[in-house]
Amino acid sequence: MMKVCQVKKNHLTKKRALEILNRFSSSRVLIIGDIMVDHFIWGKVSRISPEAPVPVVRVTRESRLLGGSANVLNNVHSLNGKAYICGVLGNDSTGKWVIDELRKMNVETEGIARESTRQTIIKTRIIAHHQQVVRFDREADRNSFNSIDIKKAVSYAESVKGNIGAIIISDYNKGMVTETLIDEIRRIIKGTEIILCIDPKQNGFSLYRECDVITPNQHEAAQALGKELHSDEDVFAGGRSLMNAFGFKSLLITRGEEGMALFEKDGDITCIPAVAKEVYDVTGAGDTVIGTFALAAAAGASVKEAAQLANHAAGIVVGKIGTATASLEELINVL
Repeated sequence: MMKVCQVKKNHLTKKRALEILNRFSSSRVLIIGDIMVDHFIWGKVSRISPEAPVPVVRVTRESRLLGGSANVLNNVHSLNGKAYICGVLGNDSTGKWVIDELRKMNVETEGIARESTRQTIIKTRIIAHHQQVVRFDREADRNSFNSIDIKKAVSYAESVKGNIGAIIISDYNKGMVTETLIDEIRRIIKGTEIILCIDPKQNGFSLYRECDVITPNQHEAAQALGKELHSDEDVFAGGRSLMNAFGFKSLLITRGEEGMALFEKDGDITCIPAVAKEVYDVTGAGDTVIGTFALAAAAGASVKEAAQLANHAAGIVVGKIGTATASLEELINVL
């Protein structure tokens, strides 16, 4: 029987939350997926171009941040967790910048392949007056990943599996995440207590079958179902359909201002209200959700506890402009 409950503000007590957060520093997570760079061009608009009906942005500054699966790692790192990473970069200056940034964070880079035949993925966003004006992407053909890249990731995962409590598959549908990769990861963690968490981008959720937790947003869940989800009832029914179809142990659907809906194998559906006071930018919020969830689970949290902590962390980052993270101190303060 389907059971629906609304999480109360005191469902996760501060004492219990602090117990979990205090274990973050001894918890370890492996992130596997599409590594990118988020490039921001900041400026101001004071006129429209005489050449076309578009705004003229006067550039005031630029910044580069770790993006994609590297942003998931950055979120785990900001929460004082230990993170490992597997992925592919181009053998170019941007790829070198990523490696240098990871090493500054004391993150191992042995799990990252460098390919001379591809370029490092870059997403460039132009921001004016705290609003995104346009985004343009530079990326390689998603079919350019080869079996050597997958073998390196699998080999690295084998080498660190004794140190980790969770694996995150951060799939941005750029080519790194394949059925072969996920099947190999399942093989590696079989018989262990390692939790497999997946942030999906490919429509065919069968690729992610039987994972421990999957964290689509409402639009991604609707695409997987092949129908729109308008009401709470639509989301509840759709979530149960996904659980039954693909055998997930738990499913966390993020719903923006409607909060989150957590589905568990025993039939429980938990509605978690949004906590953000102001929303400025949702860029990277999904990375924050899965990074926080996986780290909390590795620290011994239940799925309900991990989801609530992830909800609080997401509420912090959407109040910031650009690709952002929540620090451990910020998370403790909001609790």
